[in-house]
Amino acid sequence: MHTITQPYAASLYSANGQRKYLNGPERTRFIAAAMECPRLELRTFCLVLAFTGCRISEGLNLISSSIETGETSIALRSLKKRKKAVVIRQVPVPAALIERLQELHDLSVPGARLWGWSRSRAWQLVKAVMTQAAINPGLHATPKGLRHGFGVHAIRTGIPLNLVQRWMGHASMTTTAIYLQVIGAEEREIAERMWQ
Repeated sequence: MHTITQPYAASLYSANGQRKYLNGPERTRFIAAAMECPRLELRTFCLVLAFTGCRISEGLNLISSSIETGETSIALRSLKKRKKAVVIRQVPVPAALIERLQELHDLSVPGARLWGWSRSRAWQLVKAVMTQAAINPGLHATPKGLRHGFGVHAIRTGIPLNLVQRWMGHASMTTTAIYLQVIGAEEREIAERMWQ
């Protein structure tokens, strides 16, 4: 008898069925908690993570020239690309986020880092905002869960898969396709017709 094993690394659920992404209401609460955060630099950091889907280390790597004010976008250096070539991806963001970044950070100083935290400290700070947002503990309640939540949100709002791939910095469309696994409103509607 053969057992088929599921590659859980390429899934939005763990081997024991735990969700790895922030769902819609959790993502909304996280953004609201970030907007209310009294630490302004933490506020902008959390909003950048939520609106770009970047990895925490990519967010910490941002410098003043990464914020493209005229384009209302953020240029992220893809840190997962191990090749010698530097790969930059441009992700559109809300104009209000660009305004907040301009208000708090001096974008006129070339090469100035926006945040000086270590990766582990940034992780702790983001987790604290998740606690403020009343997001229950679990695999989903992490910066990586926020990244996955961005991917799910993008797919559910009709963003084409190739744009989601580019914005998230995935080398393979197969990696991006995991976000298609999440049941959306249309699929739920079809299922409800079946139950009637």
